[in-house]
Amino acid sequence: MLGLLAAGSIFFPGIFLASKQILEQLMGWSEVDAVVISARLVSSLQAVMASSAGWTIVSSCRDVMEDRHWLADAYILFATPYFCYDLLAMFLCYWFRLRVKGHQEAGPDGGSVCTAVLGFLRREVLMVLHHVFMVAFCCPASLVWRQGRGDYFQGLLFLAELSTPSVCLGKVLIQFQRQDWLLHRVNGAALLLSFFCCRVLLFPYLYYAYTPPVCCCRYASIPLYRVPLVAPWQCNLGAALLWPLQLYWFSLICRGALRGR
Repeated sequence: MLGLLAAGSIFFPGIFLASKQILEQLMGWSEVDAVVISARLVSSLQAVMASSAGWTIVSSCRDVMEDRHWLADAYILFATPYFCYDLLAMFLCYWFRLRVKGHQEAGPDGGSVCTAVLGFLRREVLMVLHHVFMVAFCCPASLVWRQGRGDYFQGLLFLAELSTPSVCLGKVLIQFQRQDWLLHRVNGAALLLSFFCCRVLLFPYLYYAYTPPVCCCRYASIPLYRVPLVAPWQCNLGAALLWPLQLYWFSLICRGALRGR
């Protein structure tokens, strides 16, 4: 357990720092561009790894409650440090952008750093709460409270990351002012589709998976309307807190797509 946590704590920051150094020293990019692109690269890499783990788990579990796959717990332990790293990476992106714009928050003194932190928290409050919730609630819920059951559902949750590479690519294209590229439009369509399927529809499907014809276990006779009554309270709480966030972010994506028409 500690080995996987340590590996994740080294892997994600290590990829970020290595990418930043390569972009700066070998490709001559500015520090702010190197920081932002490196952060997007690590996010996309984590998304590919999580989605691959999720697909492996889901395709291996026939009984949605009882079948086990070693990747379910292993990847949770490995990826938990990512959410801590990602908060720091998002703050660095925010801080370096301020330095480029010449804002006071980017100053070297402690007071200015505190001001930058407060500004970052105000700007990204939902994302910060999301990451804190993932570490403080979802990690123990997945490792301890579910008591080794429901690996199929854990794999489905990993598949939610499928939309992340499109999110990252879209932000990179906007950063380099390439909104007029065909790639930006194609990526926007891919983002809408993947986010809707993998994040918006995901949570209703988690409940639907208890019912026929999806479920191949002893819970197959439970009608859909009764699933929230038999599902663990941790699952209901997690869905109740996370699904509205996905709906809100999807509405922002739709608004952005309409503005870009």
